[in-house]
Amino acid sequence: MRPRLLRLDPATPLAPLDLDPADFLSPLPEQGIHVAFEDPALGLKVGLWQSSPMQEPFGPYPGDEVVFILDGAFAMIDGQGRGTSAHMGQGMALRSGAPMSWMQPGPLRKAFVTLLPPDAPVPRLPDARGAAVVLDPADRPTDADEVSRSDSGAKQRDRVVFTNDAGTMTVGLWDTEALTTAAYPFPYHELARVLEGSVTLHGEDGPPQTFGPGDIFFIPAGTVTRWEVPTYLCKHYAAITPPG
Repeated sequence: MRPRLLRLDPATPLAPLDLDPADFLSPLPEQGIHVAFEDPALGLKVGLWQSSPMQEPFGPYPGDEVVFILDGAFAMIDGQGRGTSAHMGQGMALRSGAPMSWMQPGPLRKAFVTLLPPDAPVPRLPDARGAAVVLDPADRPTDADEVSRSDSGAKQRDRVVFTNDAGTMTVGLWDTEALTTAAYPFPYHELARVLEGSVTLHGEDGPPQTFGPGDIFFIPAGTVTRWEVPTYLCKHYAAITPPG
């Protein structure tokens, strides 16, 4: 089956998860999940998740993860009680192996991408410094960031805010002026959330899809797409490079 563009609809029904009380410092919560895309060989999973109030044990955090918060708030707490928090509309990048505890005082719903290669043990980092990076929807690239030009001459800016230790996941902020590209196979997996402007993505299968502020989409590596940005596009992204 050819890879295809996926829209992550926040209203998608979730399947209940079977949970183990040993995996929580809090009373057992209720959780649900919808997996929109999965590559078991790579250890990649993309989808939607929700939970009632809960707290997980203190690390090592199992895999690199990027979340976009659809509803609620949470904090990543280290063993000294220091925390990094985020709320609805924000996102967060999380480093595999950090000694952190996920704690949420109320219900939370998120879109996520996780990367946990099956053949690589979870590392045990000595501390959680720099292991949780907040993605603020108010941020915008500037000319102090990396600036490039598309084939049509559109100015594009990129700011990398997080890279996992394996160098296979890059998280950042990117914008572009108006442009239209030729159709091409997308070179990596990408989960993106539109912050400003809009983009219409034309794929091989199905009608074009337009994404505006707050919309979340996932492009599997190899998906043939043509990008059409009428005026401006700014997005947060998490890019995962397949091996080889």
